[in-house]
Amino acid sequence: MRRAAICLFLLVIAAGTIGAGGRARAQSANPVPPHAWSFSGPLGNFDMAAVQRGYAVYDRVCSACHGMTALTYGDLGGMGLTEEQVARIAHAHRAPAGTDAAGKPATRPATADDHLRSPYATPAIAAAANHGAPPPDQSRLEVVYPGGASRMRALLLGYGQAPPPGMQVPAGSFYNPYAANGVIAMPPPLHDGGVAYADGTAPTTAQQADDVVTFLTWAARPHLEERHRTGVRVIVFLLVLLVLTFCLKRRIWSDVH
Repeated sequence: MRRAAICLFLLVIAAGTIGAGGRARAQSANPVPPHAWSFSGPLGNFDMAAVQRGYAVYDRVCSACHGMTALTYGDLGGMGLTEEQVARIAHAHRAPAGTDAAGKPATRPATADDHLRSPYATPAIAAAANHGAPPPDQSRLEVVYPGGASRMRALLLGYGQAPPPGMQVPAGSFYNPYAANGVIAMPPPLHDGGVAYADGTAPTTAQQADDVVTFLTWAARPHLEERHRTGVRVIVFLLVLLVLTFCLKRRIWSDVH
């Protein structure tokens, strides 16, 4: 009985520390400012209003350089949009349609089945247009980026600071204490009022950063809430099993003195 209780305790502790350990190993010398996310913790869930605002930031700002080729426009329905809204968003973008009569590439309005495209035809073109650093695809960026959501937010808001004395920032690059080696090729992407939110939320730089990171996390972890619910159910089941095991043990050994 005692051994079962210890195993259950270790299981609960491990569930809470595996992710934290991975995040700790990913941290660099500059710790990120703490930030509370609605999707954090075992009971976390996505604020779909923020996810939708985040898509607006991606579409208006980020998509000029970054693709999200693992997502289709139909996937956007998962953030609470109707089929009509998804169709409207898709129709506003273009998708390849083979070649025309002259043999030149043709395009057509995108549909829900089309993937969000990269703005560059090849990685080489992307690198040439961005000082040799091709912008990464953002489909799973929150999963692979060291530090995850909080460091992404810190990076977006970390521009404008003076580099440490003696540090040389290459021409065409920017100092950002949350970037690798403190240098990044991407110009500051967010500015106050850079996006018009349909729900009337004030589009401050910090609000845009919160929203677009929430959207990128949702895109990278679309089943996060389901996993959280499953984890809670497993813990509840194990607790019930522990109680039943204890009661069974008491009953079996009740006559032994």
